[in-house]
Amino acid sequence: MQKIGLFFGSFNPIHNGHLILANHFVEHTNLDQVWLVITPKSPFKQKQSMLPNHHRLELVYRATQDYPNLHPSDIEFGLSTPNYTTDSLAHLEEKHPDKQFVLLMGEDNLAHFQKWKNHEVILKRHALYVYPRKEAKAIPPQFQNHPKITLVEAPEMQVSSSAIRKWIKEGKNIRPLLPPKCWEYLDQMNFYK
Repeated sequence: MQKIGLFFGSFNPIHNGHLILANHFVEHTNLDQVWLVITPKSPFKQKQSMLPNHHRLELVYRATQDYPNLHPSDIEFGLSTPNYTTDSLAHLEEKHPDKQFVLLMGEDNLAHFQKWKNHEVILKRHALYVYPRKEAKAIPPQFQNHPKITLVEAPEMQVSSSAIRKWIKEGKNIRPLLPPKCWEYLDQMNFYK
């Protein structure tokens, strides 16, 4: 059975840090592939800096083109909002009964995982691969040494999408932080300016 890591994010925009992490999981764990699941723009939150879904999907598609084991996923675009990870996982399991899904998350998310909808169900049905984050909070005792939670030594990324948006707005050259095809698309479309 194929093991798929699910890397959820708004990817607004996707950057080299995301790619380095996703690729690290494919190369250094037992995952066959990583799917980058683009979280839809919430109809309730009209955040001006959030690119429409199709543009963020296009960016993730361009970013992953040269990586055969990394794939964009728009699975959440068709699900009802607000999006809950538990619903997305149930939908994916139903659609792909031949695959085993693993949730990838940063330590910062694990710190408040007990607040997620149906977190016990998620943990019962799926493994969690957790990567280090500089701003990580303490991991709750119930998740320490949990058989379904694996801490993965992965590179810590100091670059963020919000910093990239801010720097674009300020007219800074952010080209080295993005996959070339993504930079070209952002530049051509005049995004975040």
